[in-house]
Amino acid sequence: MRRLGLLAAAGTVALILGVTVPARALIVFDPNNYVQNVLTAARELQQINNQITSLQNEAQMLINQAKNLANLPYSSLQELQSSIQRTQQLLAQAQRIAYDVQQIDHAFSTSYAPATSSQSDQLLISNAQSRWQNSYAATQDALRLQAGIVGNLDTNRVQTSVLVSSSQGASGALQATQAGNQILALHAQQLADLTAVVTAQGRAQSLEAAQRAAAQDQGREQLRRFLTPGQGYQSSNVQMFH
Repeated sequence: MRRLGLLAAAGTVALILGVTVPARALIVFDPNNYVQNVLTAARELQQINNQITSLQNEAQMLINQAKNLANLPYSSLQELQSSIQRTQQLLAQAQRIAYDVQQIDHAFSTSYAPATSSQSDQLLISNAQSRWQNSYAATQDALRLQAGIVGNLDTNRVQTSVLVSSSQGASGALQATQAGNQILALHAQQLADLTAVVTAQGRAQSLEAAQRAAAQDQGREQLRRFLTPGQGYQSSNVQMFH
């Protein structure tokens, strides 16, 4: 019995010695520490994702700013200026009594002035002829201006179509604003053409009305001279120019 007990004790010691590992080679698993490490890594990953998202947003903002600052590739300024210059040239070519205050004042103090007994028959004839020529020239000027503005209509149609398309296809705020400004400029040019037409027609109508008023005044002077002994034959020549 004693021998068997010794053998058992020896076997137990041998088993213990056989499985014993140095303490420095043992791996100890700490679940709390593991959880903290995972949470820390997750937070760092989230921060990286946030930084990436922020950089993407900044890049998109820069792209949008570039689009907003991009100039409109089309400009109608030259065409609009050309249309306005054509209208101005037609106005500047007004014949005889032009759009000038001094010329108007001079004409109405001479050829359109009330007829007086001191004026000779030849002067009355000359004034009547001048007034008729003024009305004729003003009517011609108005028609020429109307023809010039009708010529601008096709250009305005093309410009309107292009600018509306540019406005609808604008890539940013600046392009949309520039297209809108050019459309407003086109409307201003069309309004200027309309103003010019109305002015030219008004000029022709005003000169025609002034001619009729002067003719009536001169007719009364002619009648007075006709009824005055010794002047009837001379004044009869004046009636041809009314």
